[in-house]
Amino acid sequence: MNVDSELFGCFAFHAGLMTIKTLAMAGWTVRWRMKKRNPISREDAALRKADKIGNNQDEDVERIRRAHQNDIENIFPFLSLGLLYLFTNPALGTAKMLFRIFSAARIVHTLAYVNEVPQPTRGLAFFAGMGVNMYLGYSIISHFAASW
Repeated sequence: MNVDSELFGCFAFHAGLMTIKTLAMAGWTVRWRMKKRNPISREDAALRKADKIGNNQDEDVERIRRAHQNDIENIFPFLSLGLLYLFTNPALGTAKMLFRIFSAARIVHTLAYVNEVPQPTRGLAFFAGMGVNMYLGYSIISHFAASW
């Protein structure tokens, strides 16, 4: 199985971008927990001399945490599906478009979620990314179904 180097490079860029984004969300969550004095555990509360353990009551912290959780639920499937999609010998232009749509959708989703942008912005971004993942999955299955 040979994969075009430009195709792989495009995927590698977007996979790296989305992985770094997911990792950055964890740091962002911690930063907001510290800023809002909303520790997650007793030992963190003792270290920060906080009055109480965070009980998911701070909406700002929870928005960032939920955006991070949503990234985990959507970006990890993209990483697997995108890699497998490379082996279907897709057109370079189609693959670039799909990878760009997914990356842009995830960034817009996070910005809309954290900044409380009114719907349907976040929903459209979510469904754009989900649509890409579904298309990648369908393409993989339909391409390799013939060999079964």
